[in-house]
Amino acid sequence: MRGRLRVYLGAAPGVGKTYAMLGEGRRGLERGRDVVVGFVETHGRPRTAALLEGMEVLPRRTLVHRGATFTELDVDAVIERAPKVALIDELAHTNVPGSKNAKRWQDIDEVLDAGIDVVSTVNVQHLESVNDVVEQITGIPQRETVPDEVVRRATQIELVDMSPEALRRRMAHGNVYAPEKVDAALSNYFRVGNLTALRELALLWVAGKVDEQLDRYRADHHIAGTWEARERVVVALTGGPEGDTLVRRAARIAGRTKGADLLAVHVTSADGLAGGNPADLARQRSLVESMGGSYHQVVGEDVPRALLDFARGVNATQLVLGASRRGRFAQVLSRGVGVETAARSGTIDVHLVTHEEAKRGRRRPERSRVALNRKRRLSGWAVAVAGMPLLTVALLPLRDVISLPSEILLFLCLVVGVALIGGMWPAMVAAVGGSLLLNWFFTPPLYTWTIADPENFLALVVFVLVAAAVSTIVDLAARRTREATRARADAETLSTLAGHVLRGEAALPSLLERLRETFGLDSVTLLERIGEPTPDDQAEPGAWRIISTSGAAPCTAPAVADADVRINDRLVLAARGRLLDASDRRVLEAFAAEAAVALRQERLQREAEQAKPLAEADKMRTALLAAVSHDLRTPLSAAKAAVESLRSHEVDWTPEDRDELLATAGESLDRLDRLVENLLDMSRLQAGVLGLAPQPIALEEVIPRAIDDLGPMRDRVEGNVPFGLPEIQADPALLERVLVNLMANAVRHSPPGRPVLITGSWHDDEVEIRIIDRGPGIPPEHRERVFLPFQRLGDRDNGTGVGLGLALSRGLTDAMGGTLEPEETPGGGLTMTIRMPVSSKG
Repeated sequence: MRGRLRVYLGAAPGVGKTYAMLGEGRRGLERGRDVVVGFVETHGRPRTAALLEGMEVLPRRTLVHRGATFTELDVDAVIERAPKVALIDELAHTNVPGSKNAKRWQDIDEVLDAGIDVVSTVNVQHLESVNDVVEQITGIPQRETVPDEVVRRATQIELVDMSPEALRRRMAHGNVYAPEKVDAALSNYFRVGNLTALRELALLWVAGKVDEQLDRYRADHHIAGTWEARERVVVALTGGPEGDTLVRRAARIAGRTKGADLLAVHVTSADGLAGGNPADLARQRSLVESMGGSYHQVVGEDVPRALLDFARGVNATQLVLGASRRGRFAQVLSRGVGVETAARSGTIDVHLVTHEEAKRGRRRPERSRVALNRKRRLSGWAVAVAGMPLLTVALLPLRDVISLPSEILLFLCLVVGVALIGGMWPAMVAAVGGSLLLNWFFTPPLYTWTIADPENFLALVVFVLVAAAVSTIVDLAARRTREATRARADAETLSTLAGHVLRGEAALPSLLERLRETFGLDSVTLLERIGEPTPDDQAEPGAWRIISTSGAAPCTAPAVADADVRINDRLVLAARGRLLDASDRRVLEAFAAEAAVALRQERLQREAEQAKPLAEADKMRTALLAAVSHDLRTPLSAAKAAVESLRSHEVDWTPEDRDELLATAGESLDRLDRLVENLLDMSRLQAGVLGLAPQPIALEEVIPRAIDDLGPMRDRVEGNVPFGLPEIQADPALLERVLVNLMANAVRHSPPGRPVLITGSWHDDEVEIRIIDRGPGIPPEHRERVFLPFQRLGDRDNGTGVGLGLALSRGLTDAMGGTLEPEETPGGGLTMTIRMPVSSKG
């Protein structure tokens, strides 16, 4: 039997997930359960580490990757030990390359398959469904994610909650991170706003999981009644114009309760041939979604039953319907959907909302009044008019041979044939005419309208009724066939349209072009009103702006169009070329609604593009302030401490101590000077005002100076630049800074004892300079990120600078006309390759 998974979910690091997991493990041990620790990361927190005392901790698996040693969960050891419960921390963790599985949740799956219960932990930012939301909130991408379904499959999910203020106090007291990291964490990821948003995400996600468990429990126990655990307001839409009023009223009802859900539902008939106005439904759907609700469509012939089944299925507490549009006489014959739904609703509250369309009569869906084409109708009339006399003439010589019932059947066959050819009305005329001919020529007494035998009278009456019924059924079948064919054609058109847009083509122009092609129009134009509506602006070109058009001679105002659809108060879709019938207008309205959505998406995209530079600037400004606040403080504090120590008269410093303090102050001020210089150069680069003095320069001149500028790190750099390379065109000072930044970065990431190598080569009209290290390297998918300002890939503190070195190096290289690209070092590590143009004077 598969083991059970229990997950402790937290809003952020430090809320106590691992502590709660270990506490649960110790309680299990006290109850006599076999509990072992498969993998727990204490992060140096003493109170968490104390809970491990006395617990059985399984050995970890050791792996070596790119010269570094790592430890991971040993899945085989856990399965071989076969405890009742295994504690395995960090569900979303990515394993080191070479591990049995890529992700820890896959390791846990193997343990569960072995019949072992697992207790694990995860933060909300690692859930796949909210990963992008967390990045928008915090500005920090989360590379380690776990599919939501993995967590949802857990038998039990427990939220470990803590208020933002309490978590920040924990951090300030040093209970989460080391003291040197607290300042940066509190001013970046762990801001009150970030923590509040993450906490809400965690609460909402767990609430959704609780909803699923409640629905499953009600289904397993066959509970059909509504449990008012949470307000859910369902609004029923018919596709009529009153739907906007109903949606807004339902939104106000839902808004009275914090966290209430709004759901809109439209019931369509099972045959799909009748339904609401697609343009109205599309507009109402957008309205519902703009208010935070969701739109649903269900199929059902019994509308009250379908509405209530949907409402009970989503555990709704309130149902909003519009007052009946039918007249008084129709309400006497039938109670109507609203009254019937209220009578069957049970514990669900039903709101009948009045509106302007109430009691104006139900608007039937527009349909073609004639099911058959003109040719078939004329043929039917011809057969009815000529066929009946001809059949009569043919049967007169056989009057004494054939009985009246047989003659009636022959006339009935002719009526059915007329119905099949020409539809109901020719067949009805044929039935009436046939009954008269049968009465005059074949029913005793002959040649009179009198019928002597009651049985003959009954036979003629039945003949007329059967003929009428058959004619009606044949006409209805023809009408349904035509409607189904039309609906299929419309569906194919809309399906083609949807695929056309989803394939990535320009939405609005593509939409109008496809509409023009579909209906064979000369032009299709989307118009937008410029000012406020006036009574006579429909024919005024100056009152309208052309948003997009397809075809020749666009419409400049709705009045000059052959067909126009009003989307809202400001938008009108105008078509020119031919008049459209009612069924075509239904599809045209759907196109118009889609055009409005496409226009809105285009405008939102443009606004997003315009806002993107501002957002990036704001993000950079925030990162700059956060980083500089720490990195300025560190060298200033060191320099200040050294100077104050030297000024102190309480300590008698030795010359060696005095020299060391002066050196510390000097190094700190040098670091501060480099930081300010980098910031100024980055700002000049972004403003496009960086001063350049390019000139021919030889690598054997600039590289030794750059190595000397590294200070104590120069001993870890080896130069291997061949003589005879051509001169390059560059700014000597800027190129030297680029080389210093790249070499210093390579030294920081190289393992001890492995020097950084700088080489040069000549290819065509470029000289390549390579800075080669043997460090951990950078995965290909993250190589471009390291050139973004304020990025320190793999660093988790702010002690290594503000992350401007590589960004500034690429910017300076580009400004000098060269390129800077990262490459993988054969055998492991990273190679930074600078390509500079050869000087024309060389």
